[in-house]
Amino acid sequence: MKYLCLIYDEEKNYLTMSRAQGEALMGEYFAFTKDIRQSGHFLEGNDLQPVKSATTVRVRNGRMSTTDGPFAETKEQLGGYYLIEAKDLNEAIQVAARIPSAKLGSIEVRPIQEHNM
Repeated sequence: MKYLCLIYDEEKNYLTMSRAQGEALMGEYFAFTKDIRQSGHFLEGNDLQPVKSATTVRVRNGRMSTTDGPFAETKEQLGGYYLIEAKDLNEAIQVAARIPSAKLGSIEVRPIQEHNM
């Protein structure tokens, strides 16, 4: 099964990290990604631009509107994702627990609902 691991953390924490802390965290991410590539769990992954670059789109009564920024103010922001392959939810959770940001924020694990289109 495919699972999407959504990485949530506080962007402001990255702004206050020292260069050494930031490089150490990125080193953990590179090592984690290499490991899940080798194990066969990795399908895709990316980080996202800062939340200030987001645009929220809504259509109400046939009219489109856009708002700069995220839909809602939250303590943690979506910062990136991994799309993984795992035999079941338990295995997906075990993989997600190793994502470095799990120590700083949270990882939401959701099964992919595939459609034959």
